[in-house]
Amino acid sequence: MTNLQHQKTKSKQYHDKKSANFVKHMISSRKILLRNKPFDVLSQFTDQIGRQTLKNYIPITNVYAAGRLDRDSEGLLILTNDGKLQAKLTQPNNKMEKIYYVQVEGIPESTALQKFCHGLLLKDGMTKPAKAELVAESDWLWPRHLPIRTRKNIPTCWLKITLSEGRNRQIRRMTANIGFPTLRLIRYSMANFQLGNLQPGEWKEVDFV
Repeated sequence: MTNLQHQKTKSKQYHDKKSANFVKHMISSRKILLRNKPFDVLSQFTDQIGRQTLKNYIPITNVYAAGRLDRDSEGLLILTNDGKLQAKLTQPNNKMEKIYYVQVEGIPESTALQKFCHGLLLKDGMTKPAKAELVAESDWLWPRHLPIRTRKNIPTCWLKITLSEGRNRQIRRMTANIGFPTLRLIRYSMANFQLGNLQPGEWKEVDFV
């Protein structure tokens, strides 16, 4: 091996090692948290009027929600300091699938649920095709600390709704559009991340997937 070849080999080894160390550092410093957001808690760390926020439950700082949940919604909230992952999960073009379990007032027939497949016309335009199906109340569901307001003469049921959009209060507007108001909304999964057995307020750190 000539001196020039030897120098090139050493240079390549150095850059490979430097690159590997950089990747190792990025992986070790990346934070991905899965949290079960309770009802009546904001998907942020601060609030000027004293409402409950993420700060009441999570001691880790410099992480941000990838896809928000409304204050009156529950379930899976992904928090990360990885901007690329956050963008991947939230940018509309990526069409990340999300699954929600939704309690509605009344029991819709299959013809009403089929409308989700074709898209619904909301004030901000047509929704993309989604899937809605009647399901039994799941065993993993927890009681809400503030009871659902129901009317005794009107039954309720649970729907499993799968969609790839993330408009403001979209599911509530979609169920209202077909005549069945949402009473309770729980996000169960987003892309490859699932709520699992996390109870309200609990969180865990996971590896990058």
